[in-house]
Amino acid sequence: MACDKGFSSSFMLLKPEEVGLFDLFHILFSSKLEEKKFVDCPEGTVTEEISFRRRWLIFVSILAQKLLQLVSKPLSVVGSGIEMCLNLVSVNRNVFVLVINCFRGVVVKPDKTSATFLSFIGNFDKRVELDSTIKYDDAKYHAALSMMASKASYENNAYIETTVRDHWKQMEFLGSFDFWNDYQQKATTQAFMLRDKSSDHDTIVVAFRGTEPFDADAWCSDFDISWYELSGVGKIHGGFMKALGLQKNVGWPKETKQGDGHPDLAYYAIRDMLNKLLSQNDQARYILTGHSLGGALAILFSAVLALHNDTWLLERLQGVYTFGQPRVGDEKFGEFMEKQLQEHNFQYFRFVYGNDMVPRLPYDDKALMFKHFGTCLYYNRHYEVKVVDQEPNKNYFSPLGAIPMIINAFFELIRSFTIAKTKGPDYKEGTFLRIFRIIGLVFPGIPAHSTQDYVNATRLGSSDVFLLPKHTSSHEDVSSLQV
Repeated sequence: MACDKGFSSSFMLLKPEEVGLFDLFHILFSSKLEEKKFVDCPEGTVTEEISFRRRWLIFVSILAQKLLQLVSKPLSVVGSGIEMCLNLVSVNRNVFVLVINCFRGVVVKPDKTSATFLSFIGNFDKRVELDSTIKYDDAKYHAALSMMASKASYENNAYIETTVRDHWKQMEFLGSFDFWNDYQQKATTQAFMLRDKSSDHDTIVVAFRGTEPFDADAWCSDFDISWYELSGVGKIHGGFMKALGLQKNVGWPKETKQGDGHPDLAYYAIRDMLNKLLSQNDQARYILTGHSLGGALAILFSAVLALHNDTWLLERLQGVYTFGQPRVGDEKFGEFMEKQLQEHNFQYFRFVYGNDMVPRLPYDDKALMFKHFGTCLYYNRHYEVKVVDQEPNKNYFSPLGAIPMIINAFFELIRSFTIAKTKGPDYKEGTFLRIFRIIGLVFPGIPAHSTQDYVNATRLGSSDVFLLPKHTSSHEDVSSLQV
């Protein structure tokens, strides 16, 4: 069913499934994209000739999505195989014991549904326990809890439930969910919920899962630079809206019918659960969080609440904590969200570690219109933090920035061998992450996106940045933090 885009005042949608080989390369030589069948936009949306740089980005977006669709199944098989191998070594203690067990015929086989099975991302950082030194009255308590929840969201239901129930004391597991993407016609969005409750507080945490390395559908959402413009709100990344629950036939209605033979849509299901849970206690609040794509869904969730004028839920929102989050919308969208932050008095902290490339995408330039907003907490490799207006090297790909990034990646690799001695055994890095850091010597922004560094940042970074007055930031020079 074609999407009724009446909810959007303007839009530009890329349809890679309708692009042939000739069309793909013709993008680079034709500036009249609105005439192409694979670009859906209202007549007159593109009134000027599109620059070559913008056409190049559209070309890359469509090509990436087509390649991902082509390799979706083999990529999933490869990912499952790598995860199985990593867990095979883990459940048999190490490679040496695994070899001995093979000869003895007593190899322990991992169970993908068990509470001990770790995802590819989970194998980078196997920490389960919360930092016992960070108490509820510590200003960074919610940041540390949010990052651990964001990390746990990559795992299976049994792992998450066991972690929350047995390791995170006084917390209640509320469920782990797979949500429907109406455009991909699959349940490709995941999130889980927990309740942190004691005599002096009652906080519900909603953690959205980020992009898994071998999930082609999630990568398609990331690479899809389509956008919708919502009247009075601004232009928003189309791929993220689809992942959160945008519907083909009706867009973003305030109410919708769920359960038509497929899993529920993320936004509507989570909103309804929050309404029910928060109504049980007038003092209860909730937090939205996520790493990578999950961070984009977290802040976008609050934006759709604002679109629907859901004042009650917005006023119960304590804060949004995102880690390595990509850009979600344009400058107008940022201004709209800044107004919501002030009007409904909730906090939004956007964590960026070092040279992480994901927060620097999609581009913030004349070819694309994506902009960040809110309080940016930028951490260097020493986990020193500053509140900044914009992370340094905002678009990542910079010839002048390449050498400093490689140098920084080298020192991060050195740090992986020393951090356990300087910071304690909880910060020890395994062989798998060290191999990943070696890759960072060529692609510095990839290992910097790991959950390990963001967990470290929330634990080792200063609490002072969370004590700043709401909705203000100190626009400091970040040059000293780049290496």
